[in-house]
Amino acid sequence: GSNQLGSIFGHTSVTTGSLLDDHHWHSIVIERHGRNINLTLDRHMQHFRTNGEFDYLDLDYEITFGGMPFSGKPSSNSRKNFKGCMESINYNGNNITDLAKRKKLEPSNVGNLSFSCVEPHTVPVFFNATSYLEVPGRPSQDLFSVSFLFRTWNPNGLLLFSSFADDLGNVEIDINEGKVSVHINVTQVKKNRIDISS
Repeated sequence: GSNQLGSIFGHTSVTTGSLLDDHHWHSIVIERHGRNINLTLDRHMQHFRTNGEFDYLDLDYEITFGGMPFSGKPSSNSRKNFKGCMESINYNGNNITDLAKRKKLEPSNVGNLSFSCVEPHTVPVFFNATSYLEVPGRPSQDLFSVSFLFRTWNPNGLLLFSSFADDLGNVEIDINEGKVSVHINVTQVKKNRIDISS
């Protein structure tokens, strides 16, 4: 902040989290008590104190969510507006998203806001202890590429298994004690097993 007598060092910037562009919901809570700030991202809290001399934050202009008007002065170089979904926006106990949807807010919505969030169309598959999904392999290929999302409460289980042609070995991906492990077995070389875990 600054005061009438001259400028004082009042810039406070805090960064938290990583890889948040994973198309999952994340929660953020900012609580300010005087110069003390609690910033909580997905239940991980950071506590810090603002620079400057003032305990009060006079928000006498406006608060914007998802972007800012052209008259705003961002502290960062990026002026890109947010692309995505927000829900349960609460400010000092007021449910802003509910008030905006019911048109009970004084400020107007800027741009094309819709009160729905398109979820990606996915078809999950549930596996029990005796089921599996089998797809045909591709013989005479030197490239093997596979990707999938999974969730489970079990610390152990086989995720993927495939034998190489002509009894040359196999590849196996499993969960072992809560960690993902990749095992590649090759029968024709001296060092015939590769194990990777994460």
